[in-house]
Amino acid sequence: MTTLPDRPNTALLVVDLQRGVVEEAHQRDTVLANVARLVEKARSEDVPVVWVQHCDDHLQRDSDAWELAPELPRNDNDPLVEKSYGDAFEDTTLESVLSELGVGRLLVAGAETDACVRSTLHGALVRGYDTTLVSDAHTTNDQSAWGAPPPEVVIAHTNLYWSDQAAPQRTAGTIETENVDFRASRPIHATNEAGA
Repeated sequence: MTTLPDRPNTALLVVDLQRGVVEEAHQRDTVLANVARLVEKARSEDVPVVWVQHCDDHLQRDSDAWELAPELPRNDNDPLVEKSYGDAFEDTTLESVLSELGVGRLLVAGAETDACVRSTLHGALVRGYDTTLVSDAHTTNDQSAWGAPPPEVVIAHTNLYWSDQAAPQRTAGTIETENVDFRASRPIHATNEAGA
């Protein structure tokens, strides 16, 4: 259903799961284990895994904080996209990487839920991608000292509202790690998995 012509393939998009981003993230170990399972499953089905890595004053290139979390098995031949904005498509090579791979359907995992994950989800959908959030494979840090809801509420809310997203000729939704089927003949649209 993607609006992108000749783009029948699926990719797993892993957003900003870097040491400095997830060091104290909500349910860090569980989320990283789920993402590692998704990566393994994608590879076993010859589905590309595209990694996104944020770079700014707090996450300086080649610093320990900038590195991907050590639990995640990135291969040297996996595409890596560096970004400086919340939306992983903004001023990056992501669109050209996905185009070259023939991808029109994305499964998204990563951090932080209420920042780069949300921005990238919306960026993908408005650019024509079928966009599914893996509901138990994204996380955020506790920003409640600055007025944000607790992380478990941020995650649950994002899962809730993304499970009911839609756009003309595009699908969106959420799905749990255990239910991911990269080879589904139609886009994933699972609206009953909005839990944290």
